[in-house]
Amino acid sequence: MELKLGDVQTTALIPLAVKASETQRSNARIQDRKAVEIIRALNIDTKPYDKFMSHEGVVARTIMLDKQLMDIIRKHPDSVIVNVGAGFDNRFERVDNGQIWWFDLDLPDAIAARKKAFPEHERVTMVAGNALEDDWCQQVNEILAGRKAKPVFIAEGLFMYLTMAQIRTFLEILKQHFPDGGTLIAEQNSKLMQKNEKHHDTVKNTNAHFRSGTDSAQEIADLTSGFRVIEEHSFNEEMRKYSIRAKLFAAILPNMNDRWATFKW
Repeated sequence: MELKLGDVQTTALIPLAVKASETQRSNARIQDRKAVEIIRALNIDTKPYDKFMSHEGVVARTIMLDKQLMDIIRKHPDSVIVNVGAGFDNRFERVDNGQIWWFDLDLPDAIAARKKAFPEHERVTMVAGNALEDDWCQQVNEILAGRKAKPVFIAEGLFMYLTMAQIRTFLEILKQHFPDGGTLIAEQNSKLMQKNEKHHDTVKNTNAHFRSGTDSAQEIADLTSGFRVIEEHSFNEEMRKYSIRAKLFAAILPNMNDRWATFKW
């Protein structure tokens, strides 16, 4: 498979490499056979993208975000879900209940690569677009029109590559084009990690840069009116279950790790 990705889009190789290697472990905590298939097809050296802390972080966020999304789907079986900055994520396969409708939204080069790797599905729509522009919203609203559930948006591995002003733009697009409300599940970088990005074990091996960080999800909610924080969790909560090293990291640098939060508007 030939791959042409921009600097930020290249960071999609980090969770892809981690999920592939984790899946092949005898005691795998997550399963993603598609990731294994893609990595084999790409025939690339995954070492720069699969280091210990990033590996444990990706596994933790996958477990935590899958659980959060499945909880929402259990309550709202006909949910419409938009995976913003989808990269090579295969979450639809892990959480599908046979009723949800799914959108994978990413920049054109990322979607072009994704279409080579993922087959078409009647309830999955791949959309080439910019989350900071609103031309993708109509497709989502057309599907929402026939469903009772409010939309759910996932922003995993995205906000840290946006400025706070850009995040505000995204939130305002959600408010404007989905005025009846919805749910946003978003990963956030810490301010400490933003300042120390040169020490990040995998992102430093790409040309991408962290452009924002927060100490609390409330900083995101405060960017525009109408958003409220429902819950917030550090990836440390999951990571420290599995290794002494992760326990020490959580104890020594509790605010360094990424977090995820659920917002509603």
